[in-house]
Amino acid sequence: MEKLQRNERISALQRIFCESPGKVFTLGSFTELLGCAKSSVSEDIDIIRDALEKSGMGTIETLTGASGGVRYIPLSDGEATKKLAEKLSAELSQSGRILPGGFIYMLDVIYDPETVSDIGRVFCSCFYKENIDYVITVETKGIPLAFVTARYLNVPLVIVRHYNTATDGASVNISYVSGSSRKIQSMVLSLRSLKRNSRLLFIDDFMKGGGTAKGILELAREFDCEVAGIGVLIQTAEPSRKLVENGFSLLTLYGVDEEKGITSIGPSVGRA
Repeated sequence: MEKLQRNERISALQRIFCESPGKVFTLGSFTELLGCAKSSVSEDIDIIRDALEKSGMGTIETLTGASGGVRYIPLSDGEATKKLAEKLSAELSQSGRILPGGFIYMLDVIYDPETVSDIGRVFCSCFYKENIDYVITVETKGIPLAFVTARYLNVPLVIVRHYNTATDGASVNISYVSGSSRKIQSMVLSLRSLKRNSRLLFIDDFMKGGGTAKGILELAREFDCEVAGIGVLIQTAEPSRKLVENGFSLLTLYGVDEEKGITSIGPSVGRA
């Protein structure tokens, strides 16, 4: 391989990191690829780290130990998170989004790749230090958010179903009470989906009473797993007391007036 100049090495390294967020690379793998000394690679990575942190696009984290190396963590700084929350609040407050029953149409938002990518960065920023083993969600609208978050954290995505299918094999089935409607619903997860004693991150698009999140906590216990974090795009202001604690929400829905066509939604102050 032809020897690369520093700017060329930095360009190649940055592309590798951005295409594989959360993946741990050893310096040795880069020296073989780029044909240079470890010291040169280390200096290149320092330059990339400094540029990422100054631009608020994330950081390069160094891991020590036998399985150590470096990995790119795509982060959203406070200013970027605030701008995203304000942008989404304005978009979702449009009167044309109000559906019968006081619901808000937001499929175009959570299915937009660029928007979902930005939201995933926020969730990654909140939970990447929690040593997450799996991102878990419930079918169906939370899947895009959970998928991007799992990619940024470089962990598998697990999707909980409401019914069993033949392709799932042996499964765990639990019943839980919805926090908002108080209806009894079911959750089904294949026994092969999770390894015991894993740390889970629950991601969803909406939280009202917290019944679904509580159901996930109960399901996790059946697998001897721990829910280390809860992240939702939107939580409702009422009820103020949810069935779960210490969740993170990007937006808070304060109310919907169907007659006047007014939706009151804004950035959350933090925890759900």
